[in-house]
Amino acid sequence: MASSTQVSFSVLQRVVHWAMALLIFFNLLFPDGMAHAYRLMRRGETLTPDQISSANIHAYVGFAILLLAVLRLCLRFVQGVPPHPEKEPRAFQIAAKVAHFTFYALFFILPLSGIAAYYFGVQAAGQLHSGPFKVLMWALIAGHLIAVLIHQFYWRTNVLKRMTHG
Repeated sequence: MASSTQVSFSVLQRVVHWAMALLIFFNLLFPDGMAHAYRLMRRGETLTPDQISSANIHAYVGFAILLLAVLRLCLRFVQGVPPHPEKEPRAFQIAAKVAHFTFYALFFILPLSGIAAYYFGVQAAGQLHSGPFKVLMWALIAGHLIAVLIHQFYWRTNVLKRMTHG
């Protein structure tokens, strides 16, 4: 995995990270079309072409996230990741590992639960998708941003730099 000389993520890893971040934010911030369509479908109502298009945008973004997650995981196995900064306390290193594992799990669980709900009518998957899984993703994002700020301004490590410009 990570080599002892690796200090930054590769350009492709950074591009995939930021592309996924944008797509995830899009789907988290604009789920209305899918939510409305899903409510109508549960009631047995027929969707208009505009409603279907609006819901499909959310679904297609989810498919893109899923494909990028596969690429990201492959890149992680092939290219590795930089080691934890030396100034980072051991407890924070463990928390970072747990958070990153949970992020990767959600990169797959959220799109797959959305697919199960939208395309196969699995209501439990839809409830998990738009409920606890979504809340957990928001919590992880908030924690991730706070951790980056702590690294940048308190510990003064290069964590932000290695994910922005290497």
